[in-house]
Amino acid sequence: MDHPHEVHGTHEMGSSVSSLDTVGAVLFIGWTVAMWLAVVVLAYANRGPVRPWLYRTAAAVVGLGVIGQIGHFQEHVTQAGYWVVNPYSPAWMTPWANSLARGMGQVDPSNPALGMEILHLAGNFVFLAGLVGIVQITRRAVGSLASRKWARMGVWMQTIHGLEHVVLTVSVALGASRAIGLSTWFGAIDPGPALVTYRVWWHFVANLIGTAILAIALYHLWKERRAVKAGYEVSAPSEPEVGESAPGDVPVRAVAEEAAAVGEPTLAGRS
Repeated sequence: MDHPHEVHGTHEMGSSVSSLDTVGAVLFIGWTVAMWLAVVVLAYANRGPVRPWLYRTAAAVVGLGVIGQIGHFQEHVTQAGYWVVNPYSPAWMTPWANSLARGMGQVDPSNPALGMEILHLAGNFVFLAGLVGIVQITRRAVGSLASRKWARMGVWMQTIHGLEHVVLTVSVALGASRAIGLSTWFGAIDPGPALVTYRVWWHFVANLIGTAILAIALYHLWKERRAVKAGYEVSAPSEPEVGESAPGDVPVRAVAEEAAAVGEPTLAGRS
C-alpha cells in the first residue's frame, strides 16, 4: 500500500515499538498457534477411543474461539462506527489493536502495513479454530445436531474469509503497492475514502454474518449439550467374547430364543 493508514487507519503505525507491543504480539501469535495445535490433536484423537481430556480440550478451544471473536468483532464494530461519524477520514483502529499491529510489524519494519495485515489474519484464524472446535466437540454425538450443521456452515464461510486475509497479507509481504484481495477490489481502488469505505464495510459485513452463525451454533450447542457430552462418557466394560458370559448375565440371544419359544408378544414396530 502507498498509504496504509488510509485503509485500516492509524497515524500511530509508524510510532516506536514498545516492549508491551512486542509481548502482546508474541502472546497473540502464540494463542493462535496453540489453538490450531489443539485442533489438530483433537481431530486426530477423536478418531480413536474416548479419552477423558478430549471433551475438556474441545470445550476450551470453543471458548477461546468465542473470546477471540468477541474481541475481533468489536474491532470491526468500532471501526464501522468511526466511519459513520468520519466517512472521509482514514480508517481507525483501537489503541490495543494498534499496539498488536506495531508489535507484529517488527517482522518487516520497512513495511508498516504488514503488522496490521498479520493481526487481522491471526484474528480470523482464531475465530476459525473456534468454529472447528464446535465441529470436533459434536463429532461423537449420535444423530444430526443443529450445532454441528451451523458450525460446519461457519467453517466454510470463515475459511473463505480467512483465505481472503491470507491473500491480503501475502500481497503486502511480497511488496505490493497496496493489499490485493476482494476487500480492495484486487488493488484497483486507489487509496482514499472510496477504498476505506469499501474495505471497512466489506469486513464488517463478513464478520457480522460469521458472528451470527457462531452465535446460532453456540445456542444449539447449549441446547444439545447433554447429547454432546454423552458421546464422551467412558463406555461400559467390553462385552464378553462369543460363547462367554459375565457372571450373572443372561446372553441376549438366549433371552430372545426363550421369548420366541413361549410365544411372548413383541411391541408393534419392533423385531
